Amino acid sequence: MKILVINSGSSSIKFKLIDMENEALLAEGLIERIGLPEGRIKFKSGEKTIILEEHVPDHRNGINFVLDALTNPEYGAIENYSEIGAVGHRVVHGGEKFTSSVIIDEEVIKGIEECSIMAPLHNPPNLQGIWATMEILPGIPNVAVFDTAFHQTMPPVSYIYPLPFSVFEEKRIRRFGFHGPSHNYVALQAALMMDKPIEELCIVTCHLGNGSSLTAVKYGKSLDTSLGYGTAHGVMMGTRSGDVDSAILIDLVENYGYSIADVKEMIYKKSGLAGVSGISSDQRDVEDAAEDGHEKAQLALDMFASSVRKYIGAYAVTMGALDAIVFTAGVGENGPQMRERICKGLEVLGVSIDIKANDVKGLQRDITAPESKVKVLVIPTNEELMIARETNNLSERN
Repeated sequence: MKILVINSGSSSIKFKLIDMENEALLAEGLIERIGLPEGRIKFKSGEKTIILEEHVPDHRNGINFVLDALTNPEYGAIENYSEIGAVGHRVVHGGEKFTSSVIIDEEVIKGIEECSIMAPLHNPPNLQGIWATMEILPGIPNVAVFDTAFHQTMPPVSYIYPLPFSVFEEKRIRRFGFHGPSHNYVALQAALMMDKPIEELCIVTCHLGNGSSLTAVKYGKSLDTSLGYGTAHGVMMGTRSGDVDSAILIDLVENYGYSIADVKEMIYKKSGLAGVSGISSDQRDVEDAAEDGHEKAQLALDMFASSVRKYIGAYAVTMGALDAIVFTAGVGENGPQMRERICKGLEVLGVSIDIKANDVKGLQRDITAPESKVKVLVIPTNEELMIARETNNLSERN
């Protein structure tokens, strides 16, 4: 079966077509700047890469382009739509409604909409991709694969917040966690690289990008994770604050004239690397500024590294052991300077990296120094493959 995987963002659509017979990647692409005057489309199939600069007015038009590209007689990967057996969609927040992947129907769509309050930057655009695909490809199974599902194995000590227990019992407010397919994939890959059963390993997976989270993966299952009820908790991110004293947010509203909407805008869109540096949410831009002597850029990078180290240390204690640290996602895979900055503070845990081996971007590599007691690995994530596997399994059972 051929599975089309769709990851629909607010102004982008990332997609892959995977043949599940051998898990071969047939085609992939990215549509950016949807709704803006100058859109950008990149499509790759085999050795052919197509890059276009053109206006993509909305997600429906974006999905149309995906399908037209896949079936293009010159550079496409399939002859017609009927070769697509199912479509798998990344959905960020499933709350407690969805503890595993599901075939999408009207009831599922309603549930995803209800969870949007907890992921306002993510669930609405995820739904845009679902609606567009279901309209254009009627009759083909669509599967929702949730970022939160992998973390359903967390025990109550990890997911219950220290608020009055009635808040959890009555409102179901709890830690959910995100980036589940990514954490799951790289943990499995780490076990393969180490040639050890995942059931014997304690791994901290570091999904570091514009959105970031760390997960304590003990014996193959999520024990704890840094993102929580929403998507602004945990480590410092590109524009999101990460951990902030809640008293500050209350004080901003009560005593400094901020509205709830102002605070929400601040912690989701105006904080993190961008907020501290005053330069950019892109770590590459911040690193360039720091090299030029920009003090706030340097501070922002130091803060990011410190926040990641704190969670690695905490999760080593939580698991009672630490066999490996995995770096993945945009910064984790492509940021040798940040990986070095983070690991320099982890000697107390027996962590040491090979500086020469660490000089790598976008490739799977063991960057562990010979004297290190803990493996340090760079593993490019493949969330789409995990989504395709879930979609394939569900489609075959239904």
